[in-house]
Amino acid sequence: MGRQSPYPEEFRRDAVALYRAAGGKRTYAAVAAELGITGETLRTWVRKDTAQHTSGHRVGGAGQSTAEELTRLRAENARLLKAEKGVAAGARDPAPGGRVFRSGGEVKTPPQALRAGDTPCWDFISDNCSDFGVQRLCRMLGVSRSGFYRHRATAPARAERQAAEERAVVEIRAIHSEHRGAYGAPRVHAELRSRGRKINRKRVARLMRVNHIAGRHLRRKKRTTIADKTAPCVPDLLMRDFSADALNTKWCGGITYIAVGSTWLYLATVIDICSRRAIGWSIADHMRTSLVTDAIEMAVAARGGHVKSVVFHTDRSAQYVSRTFADACRRHGIRRNMGRVGSSYDNALAESFFQGLKRELLHGRRWTSKAQTRLELFRGLAYYNRRRRHSALGYLTPIEFEQRLITSTTLSLAA
Repeated sequence: MGRQSPYPEEFRRDAVALYRAAGGKRTYAAVAAELGITGETLRTWVRKDTAQHTSGHRVGGAGQSTAEELTRLRAENARLLKAEKGVAAGARDPAPGGRVFRSGGEVKTPPQALRAGDTPCWDFISDNCSDFGVQRLCRMLGVSRSGFYRHRATAPARAERQAAEERAVVEIRAIHSEHRGAYGAPRVHAELRSRGRKINRKRVARLMRVNHIAGRHLRRKKRTTIADKTAPCVPDLLMRDFSADALNTKWCGGITYIAVGSTWLYLATVIDICSRRAIGWSIADHMRTSLVTDAIEMAVAARGGHVKSVVFHTDRSAQYVSRTFADACRRHGIRRNMGRVGSSYDNALAESFFQGLKRELLHGRRWTSKAQTRLELFRGLAYYNRRRRHSALGYLTPIEFEQRLITSTTLSLAA
């Protein structure tokens, strides 16, 4: 009998679906790098899954039907048409503040608004000085010749500065697009600095504001916790202290829902409070107790089974106060911890995680396929752990933070 895989079946199945969704355009190594596994491991999982499909041992999968794929492609095509340059109404109009004047534009600018240093004024003199002379144009516009010549002398420096800002905007747009429009100025700035780009945070914020590049925000909230009043009481050991100095000392978790057409998918998570890493999760179309027990089993496997005395904080929903979940925690030596009913502040870290996930991954997108939604959730959780910069971690990713923490601890012990 072969050695049992440390990865849960759900994780392996979603990893295979993620590779196949790329349609052969991404290598095993590229997909595996997002998930924290080796390319050969993913290759083995795909081969086993293919063999099972061929022999008929397993039916179904994460693939889409032709109708679902057609719907997705039509929606993507409509989005691309809206974003295409020159398609939107007024896209070919001259840019405000440019050298082209038209009715309703700079022609209506009052004379007193044209001061020395106004770029349209100096540009107009530059364009017409060969015909009318600098002195006459400056007298007509009420500006000094010295101001014009100073403006012309500094033109190369301004052009260089403008070119530098345009290059910065290109980088900012690339990062913003790479993270699906979720990053605001602080995280874009942190990403630029990590790539060796020396740029001021206020400059990043200004360039994003001027070029209408904004992070995603989400305001709507909904209460989902349904408590079991007959369940035995579990104490609150954390008392809203969501901080930890070491890994595997405090965990927290919860359940959230995702609309898929007229139905729902449910996501249960386990988060290490020290590193903010999602070490366990489970995705299902039901809210039975197995949803939360599968998540805790994945977390235990991710930590190699060394989780004795970990405090696991949750809300008081029926799944977490069930006997089955209590038995699972007791089997692994995990101490349960619960806040009050109906108080989001008592499970603030888990609520914040879900809010960020929906804001950055799900907001503004309509899902009609459970298989595709599940795949996007799996991809989003892997992205969160390995690429998403966290403000509470000094804008490191959870994986980077854990690696630095383990390295520093090892060096301290060696010293």
